[in-house]
Amino acid sequence: MEYKLSPSSLGLMKECPRCFWLDKHKVWKRPSGIFPSLPSGMDRILKVHFDRFMKKNELPPELRKSECRDNCNLFEDEEKLKIWRNNLKGIQYKDEEGNILFGAVDNILVKGEKLIVLDYKTRGYDLKEDTADHYQNQLDIYNYLLRKNGYQTEDYAFLLFYVPKEVLETGEIIFDAHLVKRKIDVKNAEKIFKNAVELLNKECPEKSCEWCEGR
Repeated sequence: MEYKLSPSSLGLMKECPRCFWLDKHKVWKRPSGIFPSLPSGMDRILKVHFDRFMKKNELPPELRKSECRDNCNLFEDEEKLKIWRNNLKGIQYKDEEGNILFGAVDNILVKGEKLIVLDYKTRGYDLKEDTADHYQNQLDIYNYLLRKNGYQTEDYAFLLFYVPKEVLETGEIIFDAHLVKRKIDVKNAEKIFKNAVELLNKECPEKSCEWCEGR
């Protein structure tokens, strides 16, 4: 059996291997909670915002005072970026058994011959010391996919967090932007992918969680 995996499905595997196995074998799917619309709305307008500067061959204000200002540009292939951003397509890699790993990026920076993943995040509160840690596997997977598709990437990626700061008298909401640099590890991504396929090719895990107990 061939499987199609994404960072979100691999995140489920980390939470509960049994839920993950049942989902990918189409036995049972964990009920999805109510997803807040603000992050998806922010994601949409941020892409429009960044694309506006990309077409002018400029960096947006959020990046001009960061290390990105030195020899970095926004990825300019609009058609390719449109595919890479698509949640149903994204950047894909198929292994020898036909299993597919894919992921949809927010944006890409270009520095010389190398690409740098840039991912947007919206938070309601200030960053904590371990906030960026939760997105490490996601960044590793994106870089793994790019390299498997023949691209060179830097050994780091960026998370750009937007945190609400205040509401002006005019009703406009001001967000603070925090750029966080993360070292990436493509071997970690490869290991996660291989472990997921191995798990799916075995019998269903016995250990259950509150969601899959009795399934």
